[in-house]
Amino acid sequence: MNCTYCGEGLAAYDPVFVDRERDGERTEEGAFCNYGCLSAWLDETEAATGACCRI
Repeated sequence: MNCTYCGEGLAAYDPVFVDRERDGERTEEGAFCNYGCLSAWLDETEAATGACCRI
């Protein structure tokens, strides 16, 4: 498996996996080799726009 952002193989890392709930089911959003790639991906795709925690 490779990083969703940079394409680096994840085997050498402690990867970060992100999923999202859609229509009551969780779906994989991406796998990232580190938080830097996750942060860059979030900025570029605006995937966090409108996101909020449920209390």
